[in-house]
Formats: sequence, structure tokens, C-alpha cells
Amino acid sequence: MFDEVLEAVGPRLRALRIERGTTLAQLSESTGISVSTLSRLESGQRRPTLELLLPLARAHQVQLDELVDAPTTGDPRIHAKPVRHNGVTIIPLSRRPGGLQAFKQIVPAGWPGGEVDQRTHEGYDWIYVLSGQIRLVLGDNDFVLEAGEVAEFDTRVPHWFGNDGPGPAEILCLYGPQGERMHVKARTR
Repeated sequence: MFDEVLEAVGPRLRALRIERGTTLAQLSESTGISVSTLSRLESGQRRPTLELLLPLARAHQVQLDELVDAPTTGDPRIHAKPVRHNGVTIIPLSRRPGGLQAFKQIVPAGWPGGEVDQRTHEGYDWIYVLSGQIRLVLGDNDFVLEAGEVAEFDTRVPHWFGNDGPGPAEILCLYGPQGERMHVKARTR
């Protein structure tokens, strides 16, 4: 059974590469694995190793178990590990590296304190307030977003957000690092 699993990795790697429209040369450049090694992996002439599969999983933006077709564990729940950063609790909701990322953030009251300090960076952001309120300063505009409200903006526009409210705020953030926008589809009556 182990040999069968390893034999299926090559065709799976080739299918992923073709599905994404990537050449062996492009994949070689992004992973640091030579074109000849990638070709031998895909054709089954080279046995896959962890050192080869990890960068390939990262490049294809899939989990390692997807590359080797690991059996399911029986528990479909994802147990995201919260991270505390500058007083904000951040819970990652997406597992794919790169591309659109989803986060739940719990922003304490009075955060971050001090004056508004707008920043810019590459990307596109979408913020939905689950509970509490968030103050968003976007260029010359100053907004207070309440529960159920959403803001969508290009992060190259100077921006800042904080919590001036009386209690903590929970927000859902979708972030596209290269300016990918969220596609909102609404059905009208």
C-alpha cells in the first residue's frame, strides 16, 4: 500500500501543475528544485521525499496530505491556533498559503491607543464587524463601523483602524496580498 501511495504522487503533482498553468521551469524557479528532478518526480522515476514535497505543497498552495492523498482522519474540524499580536487576538481561518486569507480578529477596547497612524501596503482588504464597533480612517475619511457593517478598500490608500468603543470588537477580515478583490454576488428582487 505504501508503494501505491508513493507511485500516485507523481501524476498528482503533474495534474496540479497543469491545472495551475505552470511550467516546469516556473515551478523550478519558485521551489528551488531543478527541472530535471521535477520531471523525474512527475514521471515516477524519482521517489518523493519530504524535502521535495514541502516546497511543492507550498508552491501549489495545497496541504501536504493532499499531495500524498493521505487518508482522512475522521474529524473534519479545523482547530485554528489563535495568535496574539500587539494586543489583538488573530485567528487564521484559511489554511492555504498565499492568495486570499481570512482572519477573525478580536480587538480590545481602546486599541491601539495613541494617535491615528495611517499606513499603506500592497493588497486589498475586506472587513466585516461581527460585534462591537471599529473606527476606520481611510485617507481623509473617518468611519465608525457597527456590527453587521462592512468596508472594502485598496490597502495602498492610507488607512488605520482601531477600537474606540466601550468593549471589545470582533471582526472578520479577508485580505488579498496582491490586490485580489472579493467577489460579492447579490441577487436582487
